[in-house]
Amino acid sequence: MPLYRDFSDDTATILVWKYDENDELNIDELLEPENAEKVKDYHPKKLLEVLMVRKLLKSIKPNSKILYKEREPFLSPKDAEISITHSYPFAAIAISKNKIGIDIEKFNPKILRVIDKFTYEDERGFIPFDTEVVFYTIIWSVKESMYKIHHSKHWSLKKHYEVRPFELKHLHSIKCRVHDDQISDELKARVEFFDEYCFTIVEE
Repeated sequence: MPLYRDFSDDTATILVWKYDENDELNIDELLEPENAEKVKDYHPKKLLEVLMVRKLLKSIKPNSKILYKEREPFLSPKDAEISITHSYPFAAIAISKNKIGIDIEKFNPKILRVIDKFTYEDERGFIPFDTEVVFYTIIWSVKESMYKIHHSKHWSLKKHYEVRPFELKHLHSIKCRVHDDQISDELKARVEFFDEYCFTIVEE
C-alpha cells in the first residue's frame, strides 16, 4: 500500500493515502465487527474511505481497532490518541501521544456561500479578496481539526473556535483558540496543500 504523504513529526504519526482502483480493501479483514451495523448503509465511496483508514491503522498498529464513543473515534486498546479524516479519494490517520485533530478539505468556491456559518464579520478583515477561497477553506479546516480535540454538542464553529489572522507564507504555525465561558485553550495549526486539497493538523 503506497503512502501518498507522510506528515509525521516527533510526537505523532500522520499518514495520508490516495485510493487507487488496484488497492485491495477486504472488508472482512479490515472492518471491526463492532462497526458492521454503523457502515451497512454507507455509500460505496464512504465505505472505501472507512476501509482505507483501517488499512492505514494496520500499517502502524496492527493489533488495534478504531471504535466509537457516540461519533468520536478512539483506539482500542486505548494506548494513544487518534484522529481520522477522509475526502474521497483521500483518507488520513493521526496517532499521537497527545490529543490531535486532523482534517482534509477540497478547495471549492462554494465555501463562500456559508462563511457566515463559521466566521464573524470582524474575523475576515485580513483576508485578501483574490484568495478568499483558500483562506476560508483553511479557516474551516483548522476549526474542524480543533473540534476533534475539544468538542461539545453545545458548541459551534463560529462561536467557540477562533483562527487568528495568518499569511499563506506562514502556514506551519497558525494561532488558534477553543473557548467558552470556562476555558480558553490556545493551540497552533499546521497546514499542508496537495492536489487542490487543504490538510490541517492541530496538536495539543
